[in-house]
Amino acid sequence: MDLTGIAGITALSLAVSGAATGVSLLIGVPIGTWLAVRRFRSRGVILSVVNTGMALPPVLAGLVVALLLWRSGFLGGLGLMYTPAAMIVAEVVIAAPVVIGLTYAALGSLDPRLEIQLLGLGASRWQTTRWLWREARLPLLAAVMAAFGSVISEVGAAMMVGGNIAGQTRVLTTAIVLETGRGEFEAAIALGLVLLCLAFIVNGILTWAQQRGQRR
Repeated sequence: MDLTGIAGITALSLAVSGAATGVSLLIGVPIGTWLAVRRFRSRGVILSVVNTGMALPPVLAGLVVALLLWRSGFLGGLGLMYTPAAMIVAEVVIAAPVVIGLTYAALGSLDPRLEIQLLGLGASRWQTTRWLWREARLPLLAAVMAAFGSVISEVGAAMMVGGNIAGQTRVLTTAIVLETGRGEFEAAIALGLVLLCLAFIVNGILTWAQQRGQRR
């Protein structure tokens, strides 16, 4: 495998995982916040579902998404099967529960009197939520790292809904599986090192941001 091919696979891996992480944050942070600041009867049931989702096997997530996106599936008319979009959907299913659970834990660890004080000072609900996010920014960054880590290293769901098509849906993890199956262990190790470097760089940036926030 030449450098151009590796660069393309790496770029697609970063694009798919980055998009899935971003969508997971857009879904997970509001839901996790809602669960942390609201009290209602069925909250325990919802949290149990979220905690189960955090341990959801990626291959099972891929199976569910594949069944939905097959031509005979409920969303088959969208024509997303074996596309990067399908891989993003599957990875969102994997990462969103992680973000929800960690957001809930981050905000739940704050002093409950903080919200009452902010509301008592005349802050709107949106202003109060923003202050809560600011106070919990460090564990929320940890949620971002956990979400990215859960999808950048994922292989089962990506294989099932992406098909590992060269130049279209082949990412680092699926390429490693392919090269290993061919007996090309040197290529597989090289791709594995690229994957580790990519994860190290992204998490290094997030860790720097987290440590910088601790000094403030």
